[in-house]
Amino acid sequence: MIDTHTHLYVKEFKDDIDQQIAKAKKVGIKKFLLPNIDLDSIEDLHQLVSTYPDCCFAMMGLHPCSVFENYKEDLSKIHNYLVNGNYIGVGEIGLDFYWDKTFIPQQEDAFITQLEWAKEFNLPVSVHCRESLDRSIEILESEKLKSFLQSNHQKGVFHCFGGTIEQAKKIIDWGFKIGIGGVATFKNGGLEPLISEIALEHIVLETDSPYLAPAPHRGKRNEPWMLELVANRIAEIKKVMPQKVKEQTAINAKLVFNVN
Repeated sequence: MIDTHTHLYVKEFKDDIDQQIAKAKKVGIKKFLLPNIDLDSIEDLHQLVSTYPDCCFAMMGLHPCSVFENYKEDLSKIHNYLVNGNYIGVGEIGLDFYWDKTFIPQQEDAFITQLEWAKEFNLPVSVHCRESLDRSIEILESEKLKSFLQSNHQKGVFHCFGGTIEQAKKIIDWGFKIGIGGVATFKNGGLEPLISEIALEHIVLETDSPYLAPAPHRGKRNEPWMLELVANRIAEIKKVMPQKVKEQTAINAKLVFNVN
């Protein structure tokens, strides 16, 4: 398995990261893909990748919830990291209209800017779209980003996808994968019809750890090994063996992020 979206470098894992990675490897998780959050998280992100270069791989980007008045200065510094570093993707980028709508115009500008970087560096993106999927799609369909959607590289992942089947099919047609995590296990998560309808070739697994722990651990710290619970739930919904889900989603992740 490959966890395509996890924040293992944050303080919640500071005291037991070695044990967490060992436990995850025991259940078959081979790689952890790490989207950045903001300027303050970069040092810890790099440290983890340096400690575990065989299984931890960094992305670089500015999370929408970290977009404030000084976002252009932050973006300039993050762009420098992309120029000089070795990253597998641009992320975590996107829009978040759930927590705070104060900086929506700035979020949108930062999103567009980072999508353009992805084309510049020929890298996939990890897209955050909480309560903002319609607007995210509008932006990607805009004339300004036409060249991004027409480019040949794998586009990336819509992380923690919670939209409609129609939205998912549009995103898949563009070349994106659908990121499925702990919400798939929630009793009222609402993802069963989507997972049933979308072919396994278009899905990747993610934890978003330490957030969004799957049932029966909902509300607790999400830990890497819990990715297996997500894979098992997808297998149950699609009426296939869990091993098929694990293998195909790993293939999908490797295609998008070029990690072997």
